[in-house]
Amino acid sequence: MARRSLGERNWQPALVAFCSLVFLFLVLPIFIVIPLSFSSAPYLTFPPPGFSLRWYRSYLFREQWRDATVLSVQVALLTTVLATVLGTLAAFALARGRFPLKRLVSAFLISPMIVPVIIMAIAVYFLFARLQLIGTALGMVLAHTVLAMPFVIVTVSATLKGFDRTLEHAARTLGAGSLQTFFRVTLPIIQPGVISGALFAFITSFDEVVISIFISGTSAITLPKQMWDGIRTELDPTIAAVSALLITMSTCLLLALALLARRTARLRAGSVPGGSREP
Repeated sequence: MARRSLGERNWQPALVAFCSLVFLFLVLPIFIVIPLSFSSAPYLTFPPPGFSLRWYRSYLFREQWRDATVLSVQVALLTTVLATVLGTLAAFALARGRFPLKRLVSAFLISPMIVPVIIMAIAVYFLFARLQLIGTALGMVLAHTVLAMPFVIVTVSATLKGFDRTLEHAARTLGAGSLQTFFRVTLPIIQPGVISGALFAFITSFDEVVISIFISGTSAITLPKQMWDGIRTELDPTIAAVSALLITMSTCLLLALALLARRTARLRAGSVPGGSREP
């Protein structure tokens, strides 16, 4: 045991160094965008020749960028609500229901996470072209909901697996109905998982670009689509400023997800009989 512990101590610094290098390899190119967003040069050049906030002003005061941002927020919020409601109901059906072909239905519901997005985009384009939803915010919301709902299903299903159903039985023996039991007992306990799924749905919708390119038309330009057009036509550091803001927002949301995951683990440990309750 002593030799094994000594060997583990010898390998630990090398493992930490290796993981740190992998982390830098993955993350460093993303954070190069941040100094580019403060560049004083009229084009994307690295390293920046000087410091300037002109590209953040360009983003805030140009109508096309503002309109694209507002539309992206609206679409992402509507997608989050729709995907969270439908995904939570689907997760309950898959976790509690007993019906034929349950595994097939489950695979079908989470298939948008597996199928390449370009294939989804082509299929959605031909369907929405017939329904006259190309270039509409409604079409964007429906398409993004298809992509976002599997994330809600997965997170809520994972939360339900650790749920102690004796709490529901106790509520019903005390006279609570099905809806009252759900809203007063079940939902508060699985709330961290539902919120995590909602955050995943928001990020999925707000950052989605492939389907947006296919179905945005000329009147439903989202922020990622506007960034795509800007890369092709302008190449000024406004794109870097927008990217830096998106990186900041995504980092904050990921931190929120980490906190929610920690809270879910605490609730799960507390709801399991004999589990340890953290203060």
